[in-house]
Amino acid sequence: MKTVFSGIQPSGELHLGNYLGAVRNWVTLQEQYRCIFCIVDYHAITQTYDAKEMAKRVSEMVVDLLALGIDTDRHILFLQSMVPEHTELAWVFNNVIGMGVLERMTQFKDKSEHQPENINVGLFTYPVLQAADILLYKAEAVPVGQDQLQHIELARDVARAFNHRFGKVFPECEALMTNLPKLLGIDGKAKMSKSLGNQIPLTVFGNDKALRKLLARCVTDEKRVQREDPGNPDDCPTIGTMHKAISSPEDLAWVYQGCTTAGIGCVDCKGKLADNLNAHFAGYVERRAALLADPGKVEEALAKGAVKARVLAQRTLGEVHKKLGLWRPKAVKPAATEPAANEHGEVAP
Repeated sequence: MKTVFSGIQPSGELHLGNYLGAVRNWVTLQEQYRCIFCIVDYHAITQTYDAKEMAKRVSEMVVDLLALGIDTDRHILFLQSMVPEHTELAWVFNNVIGMGVLERMTQFKDKSEHQPENINVGLFTYPVLQAADILLYKAEAVPVGQDQLQHIELARDVARAFNHRFGKVFPECEALMTNLPKLLGIDGKAKMSKSLGNQIPLTVFGNDKALRKLLARCVTDEKRVQREDPGNPDDCPTIGTMHKAISSPEDLAWVYQGCTTAGIGCVDCKGKLADNLNAHFAGYVERRAALLADPGKVEEALAKGAVKARVLAQRTLGEVHKKLGLWRPKAVKPAATEPAANEHGEVAP
């Protein structure tokens, strides 16, 4: 079974754009691949943020991921900073990839424009850490959209450069292209984002009144000035996309027929969408409530995931050390009187 790696920055509670753009696909991939999912908190610190909020952002995201269906019994979910091999391998890769390659990365320019007051070295080199994230687990495939293809190509370049210089260790991963919807925010202007305040948070599900209030604010087809004017769901940047992603073929046909003939109004369309969203996320609401009532499960999931990830990561780093020619002492067996450490590196008293 092939290994898939994917990471997500800890932004706190997930919104509908996160779900449709990534997490729903993750849940599906679990049936076809050996999946390794990582909350990349070291990537998050390249941006200006409130350090006091980081732990909360991580825990909220883990709750949502587990409630949405990430299965930590069959797959691995962990926090990047709990596996130090990520940054160690990134340092190694810094020495095999050229400055010119990184200077061609378009997202550095984009991110710099969004935070001109904090253009740090991490912003420039984070694609190298991203390559380390992937290659540390020898992932054969990485699910990405079109805007991330450049990063996958960099990971391939890094693997190729290391293997050529020091010997074969890393596979050249492939992009697992996913046809995922780009969901605009309720303003209909920009991609749904917590930072822009145009999101529909997943936590709104379970509160029907709040959900319908948010949907009422969503921009619709501007050509429908009056209720009697015909429209087109394809011209509703948020509502139309959500219907296509969530609603049944029968409901979708009803929406298109009613909208294009002015048989239904935007209120009717949004009402049907609210019903379908509530039904779709009913299981999530129930599982999330159970996790919030037992926060120890979140900590347990991350701790278990870090242990599993480190086993794989240390195995890869062992190969890297040998290829680099780094000196290591010969293995010495512990004396019979010395207590053995457990899988966490802890020694019993």
